[in-house]
Amino acid sequence: MPIHMPEGSYAFQVGSVCCTVLSDGYFAYPTPWFFPNGDPGKLAAALDRRRLPHHAVLSPYTCLLIETGRHVALVDTGAGELSRTSGAIVARLGMAGIRPRDVDTVILTHAHPDHIGGAVGSGGRPVFPNARHILAEAELGFWTGPHPDLTGLRVPGDVRATLGRVARRAIDALRFQIETLNGEQELLPGVHAIPAPGHTPGHLAVLVASGNDRLLSLGDAAVHPLHLEYPELENGFDLCAETAGRTRAGLLRRAAAEQMRVMAFHFPFPSVGRIAARDGEGWEWMPGW
Repeated sequence: MPIHMPEGSYAFQVGSVCCTVLSDGYFAYPTPWFFPNGDPGKLAAALDRRRLPHHAVLSPYTCLLIETGRHVALVDTGAGELSRTSGAIVARLGMAGIRPRDVDTVILTHAHPDHIGGAVGSGGRPVFPNARHILAEAELGFWTGPHPDLTGLRVPGDVRATLGRVARRAIDALRFQIETLNGEQELLPGVHAIPAPGHTPGHLAVLVASGNDRLLSLGDAAVHPLHLEYPELENGFDLCAETAGRTRAGLLRRAAAEQMRVMAFHFPFPSVGRIAARDGEGWEWMPGW
């Protein structure tokens, strides 16, 4: 049975593994940033069905705490002090009885500010001093290269500049704690990193498996339930929309075939649920554990 915790936290079991989703706030994104190729009429109708506004998408930042009994891992760290609504991840961990020094593994799905920003404090020091920080080698190479090519993003130029600046600052601060990987890899017993490129070159999904239970954390392979329902919809933050679309479809097919629960960082809190194939194409999102 799910364990209800203070607002902003929601705990549940994946077999013998205790998982807790932790809110690090939210941000209101202009709708075209999330659905740059959406037909205006169809998109408006889809938003109306959900009683959602047309002009902006209120998007949560939801991190995942994994406690195996021997290890304490955190998937993504939120945006830290980059937003007026974020920076709560340490307090959320405290509600779960976890201190920053207790975290031994931080899995960074990618190096966008809302995922890596909470790993570095305002003074430029790592927030989780005892943790190895897992990042795909392709991700590290992309952001630390001389000229990261962000022209595939369909967001304003100042947003692109912020992405690059924050990624480089965080990676530099974490340079002595970063461990890179290539390919699918078991990071902790029952916790696997899965390459999921397209959103960024080294974007990762995370699979938690224990007993007969499975949880697949999509990271930003999908940032809104409409990306499941309408597979043709793209995300303006995807560096390569074509690759991201193939990745998203592959992860969803795998989740459905293996009857996994699914989590997505930006889906409505608590950001976990099930998926089912819709007639024709696409997937239905069914929230809740």
